Amino acid sequence: MRTAGAGGAVEQGRPLSAGPRRSSTLGTVVFWASLGISLVLTLSFVVGALAPLVPFLVFLPAIVATVGTLQQTAIIAGWTYLVAFMVYASRDGISGQELYGLVLAAVLAVLSIAASWYRIRSAEEEYRRRSHEEEVRQLRSTVAELQRRILRPLPARVSGLIVDGHYRPVEENQMVGGDIYEVVRTPFGVRVMIADVQGKGLPAVGTAFSVLGAFRSAAYHIKDLIQLADVLDTSVVRYNIYAKQVQEPERFVTALLLDIDDQGRVRVINCGHLPPYVVCPQYAGPAVPHDPSAPLGLGSLVPQARVIQEFSLPPEATLLLCTDGVTEARNRDGKFYPLKERLRGWRNVPAEQLIERIAADLGEFTEEDYRDDMTVLTLYRERSAAPVAEPPRQAAR
Repeated sequence: MRTAGAGGAVEQGRPLSAGPRRSSTLGTVVFWASLGISLVLTLSFVVGALAPLVPFLVFLPAIVATVGTLQQTAIIAGWTYLVAFMVYASRDGISGQELYGLVLAAVLAVLSIAASWYRIRSAEEEYRRRSHEEEVRQLRSTVAELQRRILRPLPARVSGLIVDGHYRPVEENQMVGGDIYEVVRTPFGVRVMIADVQGKGLPAVGTAFSVLGAFRSAAYHIKDLIQLADVLDTSVVRYNIYAKQVQEPERFVTALLLDIDDQGRVRVINCGHLPPYVVCPQYAGPAVPHDPSAPLGLGSLVPQARVIQEFSLPPEATLLLCTDGVTEARNRDGKFYPLKERLRGWRNVPAEQLIERIAADLGEFTEEDYRDDMTVLTLYRERSAAPVAEPPRQAAR
């Protein structure tokens, strides 16, 4: 499954290093060392030894500024300047050269304090940045694992079908949205669901989880496809009751439910969704006429009965399912993405490249400006599958 907006593969978070703590310890050592050096040089001046080294005291604040705290740098700067002033003043007045040295010491002290402040501020900003990146990595790792638990990892092989997909929530920092899908092997054949919850992004996730859980449970023990659709409809109605209690909006769900047997015969119920498409060298377009029934959650409000449509999926043909985030994607001129036309031009594209071709073309068409959750599934029937009738030719009507 090509998951966009979420960063793809996620690196597990690593603990941040203890650099700031080590720097603080080193700064303390340098601080006390500088203080000791200044005392030694002061005493040496008093007794007349090493007197030429006293002017070098002015460089101690710069050394402390590289590793010490702002407070330590300020203390050393003030202390060394005071020592230099007292040493020079204790003699027969302050000469012009010594006055120049004191001015230089004052300038270096101020610069050292400023440098220490800038270094500490930069280090804190870098630490906050690294902490934020670490939190983001951990969050993405958690969300990626959550997505793997919620949505089937793709590509996958299920009973002679190679399933692949492209999944892109509208919110780039999220990995789960209002689009859901599932492909399961049941006693009644392979069952497929792709659904799109009214709304987009995280607000639609609760309803999406409800439908997904109901499908995974009911698909294994309800043989009749219409009854399966009714169960999913009920799950949406019940979730809407809960949503109303917690003052969330009620939603409906468009969905495609499909049964695929080992001979490639496909039975489909369209609950207000886009039709399935077949792509093969001989044909590319809708697999059946577009005859949708009521979306899930609205079944009791529409008297029209749900209809099962049937078609055949030949070996080496690809069944393509998508949500309206694909067909309603717009370019800068406001034109919708021409999926049917694109598929007709991609009849000879290898199945394993079709998803990548669609994802890349969508990105180019919209200039990566997506307005809705977007999901595309492909189910490629392998050559080893038993032959069936020719692909549909009248479905485009």
